[in-house]
Amino acid sequence: MNHQDTKLIFFGTGSFAEIILDYIKNEFKNILIITEPDKPAGRKQILTPSLVKVLANKYNLEIWQPDSIKTPEFIQQIKDQKPDIILIADYGKIIPLDIIKIPQYGSLNIHPSLLPKYRGSSPIQNTILNNDQETGATLMLIDESVDHGPIITNNRIQITNNKITAEELSKELAELGAKLFIETLPLWISGEIKAIPQDHSMAIFTKKIKKEDGLIDWSLNAEAIDARFRAYQPWPGVYTYWRNQRLKIIKANTLEIDHKLILGTVFLTEKKELAVACGKDALILEEVQLEGKKKIAAKIFLNGCPGVVGSILK
Repeated sequence: MNHQDTKLIFFGTGSFAEIILDYIKNEFKNILIITEPDKPAGRKQILTPSLVKVLANKYNLEIWQPDSIKTPEFIQQIKDQKPDIILIADYGKIIPLDIIKIPQYGSLNIHPSLLPKYRGSSPIQNTILNNDQETGATLMLIDESVDHGPIITNNRIQITNNKITAEELSKELAELGAKLFIETLPLWISGEIKAIPQDHSMAIFTKKIKKEDGLIDWSLNAEAIDARFRAYQPWPGVYTYWRNQRLKIIKANTLEIDHKLILGTVFLTEKKELAVACGKDALILEEVQLEGKKKIAAKIFLNGCPGVVGSILK
């Protein structure tokens, strides 16, 4: 059986899934896309399709958007499709066991970490937050528990860019995972490779990222704050408060400097750069966005907001 003969159902919604679908779409003649329903977005709450739906429409792929994937009716619809493989990536909901059991060759998941390390909803962010030098993509069989199933294979990469953002790493891991899936699928279907149970005692669990996680704690050292800045791109970003107004940090860098300033104090460096005192060293602000305003260079913020130097960010 080659890829063109394989009947695939792909569950995916977000940007990680979009990249995977774009990579694998031409490998299958028979592919059905399951993605979440359109959702309100932005200040005007305009009904917006998922990134996967937009891509699938572009290539005229069949799309289903069930409100619930747990109903007997939907489960029967999946059974009627008689899929050889179900592939899940960044779908957004837990797949019920009644669906997992349907495909002849199993329900597979592409996960952006080296399981059992970083199970859960934020593996990429935690890779950056913990300054890991190695990560990878894992192809696994799913079961009824999150990221718990046996591992089919994985592929490792070294993180050589110490300024990489979650968005950039996500793209790299999505492409790696998609390639891994395509290369491994024939071996999996032929039975040449077997899935190996995870060592559950080694599992590291990650939590769902919330908007509040982006609030900067100036008692941390500048390197740790920079890691949060990179981990929380593009969402939720990092922010602080200046005169009770939310100030989002759009672009920043670190500066090694000895200081005796109160943590969060805004000051000018010798090069006249706008900087903030951290638990160790300082964070240079390059671009910011004040609540309700447009993104601006830090120098414009400095010139337009008298009294910013010497103030304390909370």
